[in-house]
Amino acid sequence: MPELIEIETYRLEELPEAAKVNARSWYRETGLDYEWHDFTFDDFERVCDILGVSLKTDIVRLRGGATRRQPCIYFSGFWNQGDGACFEGFYSYAKGAHRRIRSHAPLDTELHAIADSLRTVQRRNFYQLSAGVTHHGRYYHEHSMTISVERDGTFLDVAADAEEVIAEALRDLACWLYRRLNAEHEYLSSDEAVDESINANGYRFTASGERFLRIA
Repeated sequence: MPELIEIETYRLEELPEAAKVNARSWYRETGLDYEWHDFTFDDFERVCDILGVSLKTDIVRLRGGATRRQPCIYFSGFWNQGDGACFEGFYSYAKGAHRRIRSHAPLDTELHAIADSLRTVQRRNFYQLSAGVTHHGRYYHEHSMTISVERDGTFLDVAADAEEVIAEALRDLACWLYRRLNAEHEYLSSDEAVDESINANGYRFTASGERFLRIA
């Protein structure tokens, strides 16, 4: 025999504090299951282009059978030792990068320092240095990148200090990306952002803060 069961549901602001904690925990576990980092990745691609880094791309399949090229940018985070970000690509001198990066990010002294370091080492080596960057291992962080520096158009060897400077600058760039991703994730996981998303989506909860799913 059919039985009618009535359940009272609540908006987030109507819940007691303990139930709000449960509701927010549910959202943090499920609500960030999307490409929340797209904007940060887009900005990183722009920064790389300014600094002279051409990111490698892979072909990924989309729903419906279509494909697109996706930059080789990787990260893991944000709670375990070994978490970080890295990328694959090719670096070569980009004229005026130290000025253009300041125009793009006038307050970001980390990026300014990276651009200045690359410019200084390139000037000492007649702007002939280039580097290949590949990922190795199963972790994603700045030290999971293999960086091979070469000197173009000459038989002269790359000075050891020049190789170290370029490798350090590119690793600093990966660390910069990771800090940006971490900051974005922390914001999206904050009570303020979570509450805004819950309310915008009209989610409702039981008195204990469990998500209520309406069955049609």
